[in-house]
Amino acid sequence: MTVAVTKIFIPRDTTALAMGADRLASEIAAEAAHRGEAIEIIRNGSRGLFWLEPLIEVETTAGRIAFGPVETKHVDSLFDQQFLRGERSHPLCLGLTEEIPYLKKQQRLTFARAGITDPVSLEDYQQLDGFNGLKKALLMDGQSIVDEVKASGLRGRGGAAFPTGIKWQTVLDANPGQARNGKLDQKYIVCNADEGDSGTFADRMVMEADPYMLIEGMTIAGLAVGADQGYIYLRSEYPVAHQILNEAISKAEASGFLGKNILGSGKCFNLEVRLGAKAYICGEETALLESLEGKRGMVRAKPPLPAIVGLFGQPTIVNNVLSLAAIPYILANGGQAYADYGMGRSLGTLPFQLAGNIKRGGLIELAFGVTLRELLEEYGGGTFSGRPMRAVQVGGPLCAYLPESQWDTPMDYESFQAIGAGLGHGGIVVFDDSVDMSEQARFSMEFCVAESCGKCTPCRIGSTRGVEVIDRIRNNENRAANMELLNDLCETMMDGSLCAMGGMTPFPVQSAVKHFPEDFNQPALNAKGGA
Repeated sequence: MTVAVTKIFIPRDTTALAMGADRLASEIAAEAAHRGEAIEIIRNGSRGLFWLEPLIEVETTAGRIAFGPVETKHVDSLFDQQFLRGERSHPLCLGLTEEIPYLKKQQRLTFARAGITDPVSLEDYQQLDGFNGLKKALLMDGQSIVDEVKASGLRGRGGAAFPTGIKWQTVLDANPGQARNGKLDQKYIVCNADEGDSGTFADRMVMEADPYMLIEGMTIAGLAVGADQGYIYLRSEYPVAHQILNEAISKAEASGFLGKNILGSGKCFNLEVRLGAKAYICGEETALLESLEGKRGMVRAKPPLPAIVGLFGQPTIVNNVLSLAAIPYILANGGQAYADYGMGRSLGTLPFQLAGNIKRGGLIELAFGVTLRELLEEYGGGTFSGRPMRAVQVGGPLCAYLPESQWDTPMDYESFQAIGAGLGHGGIVVFDDSVDMSEQARFSMEFCVAESCGKCTPCRIGSTRGVEVIDRIRNNENRAANMELLNDLCETMMDGSLCAMGGMTPFPVQSAVKHFPEDFNQPALNAKGGA
């Protein structure tokens, strides 16, 4: 007699692991064995509903039923209440996973497979349209691939929002004929996976939940511009992603999706992972290339652009994880299918990442145009502390703090630029009304002190002086003169810095002064949140 085996999905994502997913999997396996239940535990990626982790799912004839957040203390009661039989009486039961409002209302293109598959299963990936884009690309010439990317309207998801198709066209047209550093006729694809912005985790989710999508996107990029070597520059703080990527690359090579003869086409693309060295500045593309070459991560002057003189002096595509992860959908479904989402010049979707003092933190992939308030209230559910929200920083530590009066702004590049803000990588960090915004302004300067590569004076010295000036303001030392000095210093950093590290550090400082002036007009000890 055949015994029915119930599939249970328990994430291997970093967030789930931090919340005890490994121990939970062991406890469930042991309890099932003790009770004589036949189960198969599949370690999937995360759905991105991080406030529910560990989120476990049980496969039933009606679909997957979700339970969360599950702790080891809940295991006995789950079995007692027949969760393996599809019973939904347990207090942690969330119903059908796909019907959870947080997930159901999203428009997932890039994250369509996240949490559904075993991240390193080639079979799972192909069953859900994986490698369809690559198969189409193998039948196209380079220019046709680039034209499809142009038609999609995809812009760089790392923060700069530069049109991806134009960057690819530049590399395609570049002639690497000059020998530099012993390299001849070589182009490179480099993935910037040095995700260091506060409140961001979308890159990590791609690599931990759907690594073959990134591999496929980079391979298509190589076919588009004539590059046969790719590197993923991964931040060293992502050990789980590192392990999963290496396993996925090995399996892709063994199955003919990477290597010297991709799917029998005679075309070649090789891919390796390289670890960063815990330097935020290496998220800047030229500092990344310096680091990848084995040098200290310091910013290069531009021009020349990396698309023309990049890695080892050769033409190089440097794209963010999310940019490259969007490519398989674009090639499989056509550029117009992607461009049908979004608004104006902000086309497609962006995975917004809710973090900070938020009740329901997680990833929300939606078309450009949703408002910040919708994300904060409908998805985020307000603050974790239960206090009123006061300020929100969108786009990472180099972007502006937004007061409530700006939360109805559509989330697209042009609308945010119009209010002096930026979308960056889509990270959203929430602060409640206990925050001291003068302290946050100080942190912005202090962050630059710690992370500057030191190459240019406005960034290296300006940030150090910025901390000192803000300290004097907070201590009520000649406040009016120091406020004027802070403004002059910010202008100097914006106009004179070599890259965005120094050039954008003033944005959060100036926004804090503009929108929360009361926090700069009282001694630090009496400010909200204390000194």
